[in-house]
Amino acid sequence: MKIGKIFKYAINTILILLVLLGVFVVFSFVPFPGNYKVFTVMSGSMEPAIKTGSLVFVKPMGDYGVGDVVTRRTTDPKVTITHRIVSREEVQGKIAFETKGDANDSPDGEKFTKEGIVGKVFLTIPFLGYPVAYAKTTPGLILLIIIPAVIIIYDEMNKIKDEIKKKFQYRKAVATKKENKNSEEVIEEIKEESQSSKKMDL
Repeated sequence: MKIGKIFKYAINTILILLVLLGVFVVFSFVPFPGNYKVFTVMSGSMEPAIKTGSLVFVKPMGDYGVGDVVTRRTTDPKVTITHRIVSREEVQGKIAFETKGDANDSPDGEKFTKEGIVGKVFLTIPFLGYPVAYAKTTPGLILLIIIPAVIIIYDEMNKIKDEIKKKFQYRKAVATKKENKNSEEVIEEIKEESQSSKKMDL
């Protein structure tokens, strides 16, 4: 009995973790409420501050300064870079930034304006980027998202089915009890009529 409970608890815990993973995958494509965004860091250019395989949460800010770790866009719309701002200067009337990975020897060699920054990193979760990145692949999507979703839906449908069955059984029991009660009342009436008839014969 205890082993069954432990197994069920373990399965539920795994499903909850997979649901959270699914949430992170979804929000790696679209922003959280409040315009928070999630990215995976799959290189070691920001070691040791941000480990390879980390998940980073970023939020757009009104301004950025030297020392801020930011996620910025590149010429490839599918690729972002999460590096630290190492310079901030005015170029042709606009503020230009330059970034560098903490583990790199030199800056990225490209200056950009605030519009090129997605947001400032405010939270880092080590290693969680690996499963999120895998979940974006076709095998990962099936294994980590679709299968758990089917299991959860199946489990919920069984719970709904059980609830409907219980309600049906309850209504049937009430109807049977009411029917039995009515039968008893009819029997009592017959008995009373029989007794009255006997008295009249006397």
